[in-house]
Amino acid sequence: MRMLVLGAGLQGSACAYDLLQRPEVAQVTIADLKPERIHGFLKPYVGKRLTLLKLDVQDGAALRAAMSGHGAVQNAAPYYFNFEVSRAAVETGIHCADLGGNTEIVFQQKQLDEDAKRRGVSVIPDCGLAPGMVNILASEGIRRVGEADTVKIFVGGLPQHPEPPLNYQIVYSLEGALDYYTTPSWVLREGKPTRVDALSELESVTFPPPVGELEAFHTGGGISTLPWAYQGKVRTMEYKTLRYPGHIAIMRPIRELGLLDATPIKVKGKEIVPRDAFIAAVSPKLTKPEARDLVALRVEVRGKNGKRVAWQLLDYSDEAHGISAMMRTTGYSLAIIGMMQVDGRVRALGVQTPDEAVTFGDYVSELAKRGVEIREI
Repeated sequence: MRMLVLGAGLQGSACAYDLLQRPEVAQVTIADLKPERIHGFLKPYVGKRLTLLKLDVQDGAALRAAMSGHGAVQNAAPYYFNFEVSRAAVETGIHCADLGGNTEIVFQQKQLDEDAKRRGVSVIPDCGLAPGMVNILASEGIRRVGEADTVKIFVGGLPQHPEPPLNYQIVYSLEGALDYYTTPSWVLREGKPTRVDALSELESVTFPPPVGELEAFHTGGGISTLPWAYQGKVRTMEYKTLRYPGHIAIMRPIRELGLLDATPIKVKGKEIVPRDAFIAAVSPKLTKPEARDLVALRVEVRGKNGKRVAWQLLDYSDEAHGISAMMRTTGYSLAIIGMMQVDGRVRALGVQTPDEAVTFGDYVSELAKRGVEIREI
């Protein structure tokens, strides 16, 4: 079995590392404009079962040539490449999974469904943590309670030892995180897909020690297409991001002052994008390579009959190998679903989201093998 990973960043490196732990995977190729930027834990595999390939994902011919000979492609490149990568995979005849990140693009990918079926290909967008893991848990909860009334999803990537003023460190793309802080969130209200403002409807959620009390607020993109899949079937469904208390009190004024805007402004005769300037200014202060992170997750489903199903996850960075909790829960998830496509545990062809295509039991069992323990509470 040969697997292609697009993107040599944090999640692509974690995905490749997990694939390399599977004896049935003979070869992994990481393709990137700068493939040498792979994480250090992959260096021992280079030239053996790991091949580095310099590739511009926007070069369609080169992308299709790279896909040739592989069983599947795990796409950890930026979300705006997801549609073109999916289309290339369908045309090449190999399975494809990606990390999602943009609901509109997922709907575009759905338009490839018939072509993918004809070519015997499975395409699964949204295979990370959120969207991804949470979608699989939510759909299983809905199945278990029968007629679901309320679905509440909470996820956060957090430092184990928070430091002021934001009590936050970069655990994935800061640009991506700010997209979620500024993009309205789709939820279900009275069974209808509804947009609510990001950073709104603050509430407290308590986790076991040492995490304790966290604050939760709406952000965009976390559950992708679920509100449309369950419209008219579930009364309330929402996704909220978790942070340490006090985070939102700082980030909301920053957004309201325009510092996260993507529209250029003139400063001393030169045009700059406020968000770009903000990222450049704060990234060095929020980038803490030696700091350890954690991922907190809770999914709770309540039925109209009063029945409740809930899961919780607290995952911590793998200090022995230098793999963060966000990499474990996101990159490993992508690798697991890619493997399930190739080995036949994903039976349906075409374009399907994880809640449609991935079996809950198989998925949770694979995570547990990697020490990512989802507990029913």
